[in-house]
Amino acid sequence: MMLVMPVFLPDYLMSLGTRVLLLSLLALSFDLVWGFAGIMSFGQSVFFGVAGYVVAILARDLGISDLALLAPAGILVSLCLSLLVGAFLLLGRNPTSMIFVSLGTLTISYAAERLARGSYSLGGQNGIPSLPVLQLYGYEFSEGPRFYYLAFVALLLSYALCRWLVRSQLGLALTGLRENEARIVFFGYKVQHLKALIFAVSGAIAGLAGSLSAFNDGFVGPNMLGVVMSTQIVLYVLLGGTGTLIGALIGVVAIESASFWLADSYPQIWPVILGMMLLIVVLFRPAGLISFMASKRERTGSFKPTIKKGPQRVAPRG
Repeated sequence: MMLVMPVFLPDYLMSLGTRVLLLSLLALSFDLVWGFAGIMSFGQSVFFGVAGYVVAILARDLGISDLALLAPAGILVSLCLSLLVGAFLLLGRNPTSMIFVSLGTLTISYAAERLARGSYSLGGQNGIPSLPVLQLYGYEFSEGPRFYYLAFVALLLSYALCRWLVRSQLGLALTGLRENEARIVFFGYKVQHLKALIFAVSGAIAGLAGSLSAFNDGFVGPNMLGVVMSTQIVLYVLLGGTGTLIGALIGVVAIESASFWLADSYPQIWPVILGMMLLIVVLFRPAGLISFMASKRERTGSFKPTIKKGPQRVAPRG
């Protein structure tokens, strides 16, 4: 269905669809770190925004607009930054609590936004506008179906990577970590190292989303780094369903579609209506919208090996 949408959608809905894909990529990175490692991180917007600023500076100051150079640059910077933040917050001498990590990443997000707003080289409050068209060896990804399919491929590959990761041995350890951390420690796993690893992977995916979003919007600004964006990501995953990967995508589609329709129909009070809708879903469906489509067993998965019993033979007497 998503493959053929550009054929039928008008231009303004095409722009919305591309935005939804890129935000889904960002929400996917957060679900990986929260839904599977149990880390409530408000720093995904930092990795998202820093990657956007990096590729924007490369395009503005060096005239680079090639995807083959910009996407790896944004991913690498976000990966290094997430490794640094993860090492600082997670790899201390004593195990850190979820509240400490949440407040730490929240503080970093707030500080990054204030720094961007006060920096002359980053454009201050105005950000960096008028970015060139993204290219790949001369092929231009202009706004419309071309950028839509680029975002779709990026989301598809990232989802496949995350799905493979959570179904691997590392993913099983993360699932156990989320359910009972003390037992995983007893089994000999280095829990903090696992958390730091998945934190870094999620930061790299957020960096990819930020790199593409900068050229899709043609602009980067301080809001990409801030607390508002971080909270928005949490709402996406919370509404769709944590620890499912696909739930993050469902949450983005639901919130962005509802926001678009409500803002057009009720321009004065649409945030209040949207907030009430989110509250009702969270109250009556704590597992998120994914719970309407899959049972708890299907969502969490079953890793218990199935033992097939063959026909029993009775030994002859005597």
